[in-house]
Amino acid sequence: MSGRLAGKVALVTGAGSRGPGIGNGKAAAILFAREGARVLCADQVQARAEETVALIRQEGGEASAFAVDVTHAAECRAMVEAAVSRWGGLDVVHNNVGIESRHGVLETTEEEWDRVMAVDLKSILLTTQAAVPALERRGGGSIICISSVAGLRGYGRTAYAAAKAGVIGFVTSVAVQLGPRGIRVNAIAPGTVWTPMVEDLGPEARERRRQATPLGTEGTAWDVGWGAVYLASDESRWVTGQVLVIDAGLTATAAGGTPQGSPARQS
Repeated sequence: MSGRLAGKVALVTGAGSRGPGIGNGKAAAILFAREGARVLCADQVQARAEETVALIRQEGGEASAFAVDVTHAAECRAMVEAAVSRWGGLDVVHNNVGIESRHGVLETTEEEWDRVMAVDLKSILLTTQAAVPALERRGGGSIICISSVAGLRGYGRTAYAAAKAGVIGFVTSVAVQLGPRGIRVNAIAPGTVWTPMVEDLGPEARERRRQATPLGTEGTAWDVGWGAVYLASDESRWVTGQVLVIDAGLTATAAGGTPQGSPARQS
């Protein structure tokens, strides 16, 4: 631990993993705690949040679990209040909640579209709205929103790609609005990292994803988490309205990423 986040209170949504292993939210929460932050681990499933808290406490960190559905404004307000009540304030908000959709434009149903937009995009609005007063009382802070390379390049997942592109639009707009309040707002766009969310794709898809990147190595949630640590820390004090792409060079390739038909889900 280097203490890069010492004295800070952080809120991580989607801090649990839906299966064995480490997802983006769990990795960020653990790294935040290792760097000295006190972390509210929020997840729709209490047990998942508690698992992350247990890992943090095993390492001597400080964390609490909170069950929340971030598609509801009242629950988002209660989540923020829980962090403030426990630790006296809030400095970092990590909007990590997300679900996937692997359907193209003609296969995407209205119900699926609405669900993906609610979880992947609306949740960021509601959590941010709830958090701004608490961040402002601390003199400012950092809001980090998880997007995806699917929001930057052409992939076959229509609802998911649209939501993740919306995250980037949200970040650039809100960064301008909240800058005068001392609140920085940035996005992270992960590439094809391997996490519990994509385990069902299988070993062949896993290998294709690895080979698609110029580095030819597999990314993990820790790679995304370290990017979040930077954006949460004072090291990024002059960074706002930006998209940090963490993708082993995938979006730098001539094709701009994996073909439309191959698995490209990243979280």
